[in-house]
Amino acid sequence: MKSQPQRTCMGCNSKKNKKDFIRIVKNKENHIFLDRTGKLEGRGAYLCDNIQCLEKAMKTKRLERVLNVKISDEIYENLRGVILDK
Repeated sequence: MKSQPQRTCMGCNSKKNKKDFIRIVKNKENHIFLDRTGKLEGRGAYLCDNIQCLEKAMKTKRLERVLNVKISDEIYENLRGVILDK
């Protein structure tokens, strides 16, 4: 059986299967996108699908440091909406 790729959450630092995370992508033009498919081109960072991990990543600005770009409040609100809509 083929093993699933493991990734680390930027909020809680836990390791899980890639498909269990929400992926945030920065493309070559430094635009930030939510990637539900996991296949968009660019630098990716992963978050667990819960609000606590998002809040911790926002507080520590870890996503901004990992992606090396300022993330707008609009992106964080979109993430919060995606997490709360599950």
